[in-house]
Amino acid sequence: MAVFSLVGNVAVIIVWCKNLNLENTMDQDHRPLHIFFFPYLAHGHMTPTINMAKLFASKGVKSTIITTPLNAPYISKSLPNSPKTPIHILTIPFPHEHFPSLQGCESLNALPSPHLVPTFLKSIAMLQEPLEQVFRQSHPLPHGIIADMFFPWATDSAAKFGIPRIVFDGSCIFSACLVEPILLHKPYKNVSNDSEPFGIPNFPGDVTMVRSQLPDFFKNDDHFMADFIITVKESESRSYGMVFNSFYELEKEYVDHYRNVLGRKSWHIGPILLSDAKEDRGKEISLDEHECLKWLDTKKPNSVVYVCFGSIADFPDSQLKEIAMGLEASGKEFIWVVKKSKKDEIFTEESWLPQGFEKRMESEGKGMIIRGWAPQMLILEHEAIGVFVSHCGWNSTLEAISVGVPMVTWPVAAEQFFNEKLVTEVHRIGVPVGAKKWALKVGDSVKWEAIEKAMKKAMEGEEAKEMRMRVKALSQKAKEAMEKGGSSYSDLNSLIDELAAGFNFTKEKRIPHS
Repeated sequence: MAVFSLVGNVAVIIVWCKNLNLENTMDQDHRPLHIFFFPYLAHGHMTPTINMAKLFASKGVKSTIITTPLNAPYISKSLPNSPKTPIHILTIPFPHEHFPSLQGCESLNALPSPHLVPTFLKSIAMLQEPLEQVFRQSHPLPHGIIADMFFPWATDSAAKFGIPRIVFDGSCIFSACLVEPILLHKPYKNVSNDSEPFGIPNFPGDVTMVRSQLPDFFKNDDHFMADFIITVKESESRSYGMVFNSFYELEKEYVDHYRNVLGRKSWHIGPILLSDAKEDRGKEISLDEHECLKWLDTKKPNSVVYVCFGSIADFPDSQLKEIAMGLEASGKEFIWVVKKSKKDEIFTEESWLPQGFEKRMESEGKGMIIRGWAPQMLILEHEAIGVFVSHCGWNSTLEAISVGVPMVTWPVAAEQFFNEKLVTEVHRIGVPVGAKKWALKVGDSVKWEAIEKAMKKAMEGEEAKEMRMRVKALSQKAKEAMEKGGSSYSDLNSLIDELAAGFNFTKEKRIPHS
């Protein structure tokens, strides 16, 4: 059930969210704690933020999600229908009139191409004034805002109204810790070429990287993203703190480092997905989930390879063909999710698969190709899945860990090479496929022989068995973290209590409504 109304230039949609918990958090003014959630306009950021709002709502916290009009229906569809605890959706206008080249780009299904990213960052900076207008029209003001890291100006906006801004970092604390010394000490300058390993100063453990695994804006001070990243980090240092979709037992050494050495306030409240593990993430799936699961039901435990690289990574036809050849050579059964081509909706077999590959795999019962979106959690938690070939986006990585599935790691961009280190070197629950180059546009550097070798190593022999045991143990710890008395359960309650208690300390600073 949804209710729609209009207040000034701000559209309001109210979607009822089931109250999963009898706890009802009240501040000292005897009204429910009210938190704004402001997600970045990308699936990897939007989905965990929506689930975070639902998690807060289950604790009796009034939750409001702020987004643009094109994304409101997606969010609304992702929320359950129950009148016990409402989740509100406020829409603020996207500045199309200033950026005609970005028409529709705030939609999750139409994010800008790489050459438009600088313009897109300028456009989202213009959401600052509409956000502040939301604050002006809020009677009373919320107790805080959890805003994505890509909105660094939200710290200043919240401060104008005496509201604590908490930063949502869509990755893990391990990656957040790793970024700091790389930006500060620039250890990549001490090596002679892109493939020579370098260590990370003032960082726990013996993690090494190579220069090609870093984005250009880390290495080039003149890159347009370099100043933006510095602005993001500076904004984080002035914020009330950071919230992560992770759990303490997964990153204990790095959580302690982040808090005690770097001196940053943080809360780990995940894996959030475990609060609603059956969710299909609010998207239409491209293949009937029952057909997919029925196919998996015919397979032996730990026998199927699941291949999926998220919604952003764009592999050329030549690399897709190498993947197909590697799958066939491995002899493993598989489910392979391939993103639909924007240019070729027909997605002809001849352009990206060996001749007769798909018919051959289907007739032999060896494999299933899903074009577009797939019910990832339903697939991963099926007992037939033996390994997950992934780009190491944090959401996908955490999903694999949460259900106890080892990984073949194939990082592409963002912080994915950092996440790979946590998986393969710290916890030893994954096998790297050998990708070494950070790139928004993926090349064809990984050959089928390497793909075949990595999949076999992750699924066969004693080493694979030990890897599976380690990730199963982490899966159990993830579940315990979210249960009453667990580390994430306690951190969430601590954050809620702190925001509620801090209301009386901040309300005197709040500016009057205009």
